[in-house]
Amino acid sequence: MKKRLIGAIIAAAISGASQAAEYVIDTKGAHAFINFKTSHLGVSWLTGRFNTFDGRFFYDGKSYENAKIEVNIDTSSIDSNHAERDKHLRSDDFLNVAKHPTAKFVSSKIVEKGDGKLEVQGVFTLYGTTKDIVIDAQKIGEGKDPWGGYRAGFSGTTEIRLADFGMKEVLGPTTVMLDLHVEGIRK
Repeated sequence: MKKRLIGAIIAAAISGASQAAEYVIDTKGAHAFINFKTSHLGVSWLTGRFNTFDGRFFYDGKSYENAKIEVNIDTSSIDSNHAERDKHLRSDDFLNVAKHPTAKFVSSKIVEKGDGKLEVQGVFTLYGTTKDIVIDAQKIGEGKDPWGGYRAGFSGTTEIRLADFGMKEVLGPTTVMLDLHVEGIRK
């Protein structure tokens, strides 16, 4: 009896997961962005983005119960529109991309908040440290594209503190706001 119950639970889980369509994040068409901003000496904002990342998400178009998100970020692709600063951001003072070439986010749960708003819970790995984070997200829309495909798009924001990930805070307590825009193409 116990084996049948476990088998039924596994079958239900596989069935539910298989109903969610897989979407590949459209980085080739530049329809997805990972932007950041952080305070610079308390007098202005330093903004930038990561130019190279990939990922996928699973979503059935109706419910977020079986939805999942995975994103991999090439930390060496940081771009603040200033070559010398980017070199410093890649150094062991900050991202240490030689030792930590990838950051990664994997969702664990997505909660519908109403009116297209979502709470995306998951783990973020940065600088070799993995921490739970929450992304405040919103569904932008979904539908057929002019090339015969089907797309879904979301945006989200979260804030992290560098010290929480074991990074030095060279200029004092440093928080970074991440602004995420994801458009996926259904496979």
